[in-house]
Amino acid sequence: MTFIKEILAQLEKLAPLSYQEDYDNAGLLVGSVETAVTGILFTLDITEDVVEEAIRRQCNLIVAHHPIIFKGLKKLNGKNYVERTVIKAIKNDVALYATHTNLDHVTRGVNWQIAKRLGLQNIKVLAPKKQILTKLAFFCPVENTQEVLNALFGAGAGKIGDYRHCSFRSEGLGTFLPGNMANPAIGLRGELETVKEHRVEVMLPSHLQANVLTALKRAHPYEEVAYYLSALENENQEVGAGAIGELTEAMETDEFLAHLKHNMQASVIRHTAPTGNAIQRVAVCGGAGSFLLGNALSAGADVYVTADYKYHEFFDAEDRIMICDIGHYESEVFTKNLLHDYISGKFSNFALCLSEISTNPVRYFS
Repeated sequence: MTFIKEILAQLEKLAPLSYQEDYDNAGLLVGSVETAVTGILFTLDITEDVVEEAIRRQCNLIVAHHPIIFKGLKKLNGKNYVERTVIKAIKNDVALYATHTNLDHVTRGVNWQIAKRLGLQNIKVLAPKKQILTKLAFFCPVENTQEVLNALFGAGAGKIGDYRHCSFRSEGLGTFLPGNMANPAIGLRGELETVKEHRVEVMLPSHLQANVLTALKRAHPYEEVAYYLSALENENQEVGAGAIGELTEAMETDEFLAHLKHNMQASVIRHTAPTGNAIQRVAVCGGAGSFLLGNALSAGADVYVTADYKYHEFFDAEDRIMICDIGHYESEVFTKNLLHDYISGKFSNFALCLSEISTNPVRYFS
C-alpha cells in the first residue's frame, strides 16, 4: 500500500517546493497525505472534466502542473469553475497536487522537456537562481573527517554542477575543556584537550539544511559539534528559469519553424521577423516567458521559444533575435508526460494515467 505522502516525497525530490516563486501555490491543494493511493491521473490543468476523468479511471490523486487554487478562496459556493472543481474533488475524495514554478526551475523539469523535444544538446539553465545555496563549515577530528563527509554527501551536500563529493579541508588544532556535566568522546572532564582537527567546508542547497545538519550531528563523534552556516549569493547553475541549448545542425528559418511546429504539436506560431541568420542556439521557456528575453539575448540565442507574448513586447526583439510564441498550453502540455514517466520509475503497484482531456481554453479558426 502506497500513501499520498510517499508520492509527494518523490515529486518534491524532483522539484522542491522551496524553488517555487513567492506568488505561487504549488503543493497539496486538496486531500490528506495519509490517504492510500488507488491511482494517479497526470494533467496540465485541473478542471471539472479532469476530476470526472479521475473518478471514472479510479484515480484518487491528480498531479497537475497548474494549481487550480491560485488566489485565496474565501467561499466555496460553486459560483465559478475553480470552486466547482474543488467541491467535486472534495466530495469524491480526490486529492489535488500541483508542481508549478518549482518544476519550471529544475533540470529535468518543464524547460528540459521542451529542449529535448526540439532535440537540443548541451542544455543549461538560462537564468540561474541566486540565494538558494548555503555553506556549512565544521570542525572534526582528522581521523573522522571522511566518515562525516560521507554522511553529508548522502544527505545532499557537496554537489556543484555535474561534480559530486565537493569539499575543502584544512588542518589545525582544536581545543576544548569539558565541563562537569559533559560526556566527551575525546579527553576528560575538567582537563584541557588539544586535538588535530580539520576545518571542513561544503556547499548545499538551502532547502536541505535540516537534513544535512541531522546527518552531521549523527555522524560526528563529538557530543557538541562546532559548525556555522553562511548564506551564499552564488548562482545555482542547476536551478532557475528557462533553458538554452543547441541544435545538432543549424537550420534555416522556415526549416526551424516547421521543426518547432511539428515537435511541439503547435497549431500556430506567432513570431517576429527572421533575423536572416541560420538558427542553432535556441532558448526556451514554458508558459509566459517575456521576462527572460534579455537572458536569451545575453546567452547568444538565435531564437527564443516561449508563450503569452503581448503585441508591444514583440518589438523588443529589435531584429536581434526571433521570438516564437507557440501558446501557453502547447509549451507545457508535455509536462504531464514528464511527471508520468518520472513517477512510473518509482512506483508500479497502482494505475498511472495520462489525462486524455485537452484543457486548452484557446481555439484557433482557419
